[in-house]
Amino acid sequence: MGPPYLVAIVVALSLLGANPVHAAANKHVPKRELPRQEAPLIRDSDGVAEARLIEIYKLIGKAQNREALTKATQLVEDLPNFQLAQLVYGDLLAAHVRPVKAIGDVPDAMAQAAGSNLTELREESKRRVNALREPPPPGAIPSQFLALSQRSRHAIAVDASKSRLYLFENTPTGLKLVSDYYISVGKAGTSKTLEGDQRTPLGVYYITSNLDRKSLKDFYGSGALPINYPNMLDAKRGKTGSGIWLHGTPPSQFSRPPLATDGCVVLANPDLAHLVRTVEVRTTPVVIATQLHWVAPHSVRTESKPFEDALHAWRNAKTSGDLKQILSFYTPDFSSNGKTLAQWTPTLKTELATVQGRTIQLKDVSMLRWTDTSDTMVVTFGEVADGIRTGLTKRQYWMRQNSQWKIFFEGVL
Repeated sequence: MGPPYLVAIVVALSLLGANPVHAAANKHVPKRELPRQEAPLIRDSDGVAEARLIEIYKLIGKAQNREALTKATQLVEDLPNFQLAQLVYGDLLAAHVRPVKAIGDVPDAMAQAAGSNLTELREESKRRVNALREPPPPGAIPSQFLALSQRSRHAIAVDASKSRLYLFENTPTGLKLVSDYYISVGKAGTSKTLEGDQRTPLGVYYITSNLDRKSLKDFYGSGALPINYPNMLDAKRGKTGSGIWLHGTPPSQFSRPPLATDGCVVLANPDLAHLVRTVEVRTTPVVIATQLHWVAPHSVRTESKPFEDALHAWRNAKTSGDLKQILSFYTPDFSSNGKTLAQWTPTLKTELATVQGRTIQLKDVSMLRWTDTSDTMVVTFGEVADGIRTGLTKRQYWMRQNSQWKIFFEGVL
């Protein structure tokens, strides 16, 4: 197999550095190195499986076909349902009798019989390589994460354009990227608006539950983590649909094509199982974006200052007990679980009576920003009055209208 094979992939991999396979493996499995050839192989991680596939690509690029075939043989034996690995393995076998110039270089009749499967596998290969070639800048975080309370031990961000999910640990010094995984999204892409449109929603969400794999069909693999689509911004915009989950793959597939789901985010079963073991229900935010914008952590504090001023002004107004001033922070179309602003106002009066003029403190504040055709903040905090040991945990949705931030939803968690 000569240089024409996988030219684009080999060029891309050359930008990964001297030893990208080990770098990729360490990124997914930070406490374990990719095993040397004589060591037992770790066979249950997509991160390691992906690193092994990339190593095969590099060997092909160096025309080390014998070594590539040996590793491909072992990979498909370990993971017989890893279809992309099977495809590369087939190419390596074919290279013994003829030149192979592309991924899945099969006769035209066979390619036609394969239908879209071959195209999808080629796209999966491209996205896996591109994600490793273009990792996030060191120390950077997605721009949506303005502030995260220590009650949120982890956070998730999905970049649909890269078919990648990023898992962060919320450490005392800030968010730290600990793992990232290949994922699949909706058959029709993203920007879900209607039930059944086969699109994955875009926005800021939270994991709402952890579904026991024993209660699920095999189609969902090793488990499922539902998210709160439609959120309050989605509902305000009239979006419909439900049942958007992070879930695994059926037994016959190690991974699915980049665009393959009915709207869910799908991971390989080992990766979904790791998420299930790691993240917490209700406190783990999930940002899903067409393309993530990575920024330095210190810059988000500067970006959040105008909103923090508005949030503190709302708190001060509530401390003052001036109902008219407090209501000025809410939009005319405000809603709280089906109640209009007028219907919700008695609840606000009851809260003010309970506080009785005490200073209100906002504890464990999380702020996540979503910007598309409008600028939105999703804020979660504990509301505690001085002298009172406990308080309510609330979530508010704010929208910037001209230069002012206004609340269009408020609810108790």
